[in-house]
This record gives sequence, C-alpha cells and structure tokens, in this order.
Amino acid sequence: MNTGKTLFAQLMDFLPWTTFARYVARYGGDKGVRSLTCAEQFRVMAFAQLTYRESLRDIEVCLSAQDAKLYHMGFREPIRRSTLADANELRDWRIHADFAQRLIGQARALYASEDLGLELSNTVYALDSTTIDLCLSVFPWAHFRTTKAAVKMHTLLDLRGNIPSFIHVSDGKLHDVHALDLLVPEPGAIYVMDRGYVDFGRLYALHLAGAFFVTRSKTNMNFHRVYSTKTDRDTGIMCDQTIALDGFYTKQDYPAHLRRVRFKNPETGKTLIFLTNQMTFSSATICALYKNRWHVELFFKWIKQHLRIKCFFGTSENAVKTQIWIAVSVYVLVAIVKKRLALDASLYTLLQILSVTLFEKMPLQQAFPGIEYIPPEGVPCNQLNLFTI
Repeated sequence: MNTGKTLFAQLMDFLPWTTFARYVARYGGDKGVRSLTCAEQFRVMAFAQLTYRESLRDIEVCLSAQDAKLYHMGFREPIRRSTLADANELRDWRIHADFAQRLIGQARALYASEDLGLELSNTVYALDSTTIDLCLSVFPWAHFRTTKAAVKMHTLLDLRGNIPSFIHVSDGKLHDVHALDLLVPEPGAIYVMDRGYVDFGRLYALHLAGAFFVTRSKTNMNFHRVYSTKTDRDTGIMCDQTIALDGFYTKQDYPAHLRRVRFKNPETGKTLIFLTNQMTFSSATICALYKNRWHVELFFKWIKQHLRIKCFFGTSENAVKTQIWIAVSVYVLVAIVKKRLALDASLYTLLQILSVTLFEKMPLQQAFPGIEYIPPEGVPCNQLNLFTI
C-alpha cells in the first residue's frame, strides 16, 4: 500500500523542474536519450551527494537494494553505473551550472533579511578560491603544476546566509586575481578579499562601478599619507589614513585616494593593514568586515567535508564540473528547505538526518527532531477501521 512519498521525492519537489527542463532543451541534454534523462541523472547524483556515496558502483548497489522504491523516487528503471558514467561524460555540464544559479537566486532571496551583525544595509560578499587536488595521470586536462593536477573553485559568497552568488570552476593554473574579470560589479555592494586579489587596475574598475572593496595591503606598497583620522588605540586601531599611491604604474592604475587602516589584535599582537575605498564607515567596521571574510573559508571547508567534490565519479572535465555543480545545487537546496520549513537545525544536522532517511515515507517535517508535526486538515485517510461502532 502506498502511504506517501519518500523523503527524497519530497526533497526533490522543492526544485523548479520546469526551469530545469528549459535548460535541458537549451543545451540539447536529452537529445537521442533513451534511458536516464537529465532529470534522472540529476536525481541520482543528488542522491549520491546526500548519502555520501563513494563511487558509481556504490551508487548502483545502494539503489538496487531499494529497487521497489525507485519509481517513487523519480527513476523509471534501475540505475546502471555504465549509463550514469556515460551521462556524466556526455551531458553538457552547463545544464547543471545554470540550474544551480537558478537555485542560488531563490536562496539569496530567502536569506536577504539575515542579520550580519554589522548594522549595514549593503550586500557584503567574500571572494576567494579553493584548490581541489587531482592526479595528473588521471586528469591530464586539469593543468596545475609539472607533477600535479587540480581544479579551482572561485567563489563569491553572499555573507547573508552564506550562499554562493558566483562560482567559476577552472584549472589550477588560473590566478585568483583573474576572477575579478569575471564578476559584474554590483553598485553599493562590498567585496571582501585577501591580498591575493590586490591589482589596482581591477580594484579601480570596482571603484568606478560604484562598488566598495576591503582587502589587505601588500608590504612593498609605495604610497604617501594625505591625512590621518584620530583613532582610539585602546580598541586596536593604530591608524586610519587617507593615502595616495606613488608607484609609477600603481598611481596610474588607481589615481584616486585610498583608505589605509592598521589594526593590532590585542589578544595575539598580530598587526593587519587593510585597504578600502569606503571612506565613511568607522575603522572598526572595516576591520569587522574583513574578519567576516573567514566565512568563505568555512564554506570551502564545509563542502569539502560534507559533499562529494574531492572524490569524483568521472575523469573528464565535463564529469568533474557536472559533479561540482550538482554538489553546489544540493548545498543550496538544503539551505532552501531549512529556510522554508523554518528549521533550527544546522545544515550539517539536516544532511546527516537525510542521509539515513531518504527512503522513508513520512512527512518531511517529521523527520527532523524538535519539530512538532501537525498533519494538514481535510486530508483523506485510506486506512479502514478495524472495528466499527
């Protein structure tokens, strides 16, 4: 007797499948396909992410053990690893990249009112990249070093909800600073990044677009002080200066004034020097903005620990990018479910619960502890009474 949808099917219902079908049609993903459509491919790969599968054989064995429930999870026929391998190899990865961007738009709208703790109305982004090491003999297309291969995830993280608003997957040789060329600056937004992104020509382009940046100064920067603002050294703010660049090329690349804030951590004694084009915020706010940059580091650490983006199911560039983008989609999907169902549990807790309950047939809210589930009124019950009065 069918007693309802599996948790996996309920989770997939949060996805805009009509939009997904448009992306499939745009790139011809299902052209000539007789089995395992792009939608089924996405479901299988999402299942692998949610249940921590390690290989194609692992996926096949796990799903075949629940063969009677596959239809109710959205699969028309048993999943074969060879068919899935071909799909990851041949189906255009841009289908899943565009779909992930669509989910990112939904998630950012849900988390737009999140509090940063800084009393700012500006959108704050943290820009950074992470390197995923690969074997050169297996992934020869992922150029990095002479004896090593790698891919990089260049990520722009919206700090309201820790939702990635931009991701670019490249080989390991692409320098971080080139990611700035791929961004479309948002006027009024604040971009926080480390000193690996200090290129004054590119920073000036952000400035001209009406965006703000906070980064760290390099030790060999040539400049002179225009004037200083009085600071309270007891708070750790050693100086707050307006400066002009003196280098032959740098003063041409960035002809406007910059703000230089030197901060000494009272606990560790470490000194950090920040550069920004934001002239009105307090110096303490500038320091707090850069401190929040660590959220992007925590995001990279989280997805590497809890999603499958270090062990890949295919060796081609298309297969690797497909897996990474579906992993991003799963992360954003869980964040969307958390917000829409008003769950207090962390994303880690949600993933752990889902990983062992996806085949269960129960209301999705009932699967999470601490939530009192109230069944909706007016739902007919097909169960007959054992005794009649």
